[in-house]
Amino acid sequence: MSRLFSIFVAFVASFLLIGSAQAEVKVLTSIKPLQLIAAAVQDGIAVPEVLLPPGASPHNYALRPSDVRKVQSVELVYWIGPDMEGFLPRVLTGRTLPSIAVQDLPGLKLRHFAEDTHSHAEEADEHDHDHRPGNLDAHLWLSPINARVIATKIATDLSAVDPANAARYQSNLKAFDERLDALDLRLKARLAGIAGKPYFVFHEAFDYFEDAYGLKHTGVFSVAAEVQPGAQHVAAMRTRLQEVGKTCVFSEPPLRPRLAETLVAGLPVKLAELDALGGYTPATAQGYEQLLEKLGNDLAGCLESL
Repeated sequence: MSRLFSIFVAFVASFLLIGSAQAEVKVLTSIKPLQLIAAAVQDGIAVPEVLLPPGASPHNYALRPSDVRKVQSVELVYWIGPDMEGFLPRVLTGRTLPSIAVQDLPGLKLRHFAEDTHSHAEEADEHDHDHRPGNLDAHLWLSPINARVIATKIATDLSAVDPANAARYQSNLKAFDERLDALDLRLKARLAGIAGKPYFVFHEAFDYFEDAYGLKHTGVFSVAAEVQPGAQHVAAMRTRLQEVGKTCVFSEPPLRPRLAETLVAGLPVKLAELDALGGYTPATAQGYEQLLEKLGNDLAGCLESL
């Protein structure tokens, strides 16, 4: 009996050890691009969760009670910071587990909205509070340099809380770096032919990507979704487009600004979309690269078709 009992105790102990080693570390990110970076690090171990559903704005998302419970319960939370997700600080103050605002990580290459940018000179909308001159441009995930910094932080954090899988996290990080090297070469080759071509955006979200690949938008039609600009405002926008000639005007999904069709009517201008958030990109190891590659292909595709 004693021997049987000893075998039983050893079996239970080994089972508990195996279960503990295999327990998933729950990671929650605020937005899809951070989920994609975390998914590359956690590949083969777990799939990180994301707070915002596709199409939701990180500037003014309304948390549901289930969202609040999720934020409070997971081991690690990653978000951009108060310059992006203004709805999160109040909820995060109640957390006892780590919450990482990636905009504060050392080594990031950060941008601020320019004081004298010509792109807002005539068509700026006073309701565009998040893009005021001098404010941090929080769309920092669109820089591959910043994505590497974020991935390194996630791998370090996961290795600390889940040492049994530390080697896998570091291996995944190395593979992510290597894929970004290859992606960088592909994007530079893809975008080289459109450098200097004029285009306009409805939202100043792409400066990090443009800076990485030698591009620059000609203008920004910053129009708040809930505000219909006046006739004088629209006329000024159309004048800019007429001066440029053949060009593309990019909005972001899921909604195209209401004035878009009116703005380009009768002009040699194409309307297209650029998705900075990659809302429907699968959370796989290659998801972040897919987000950037689609951005580059959509941008180049429109400008090449003119």
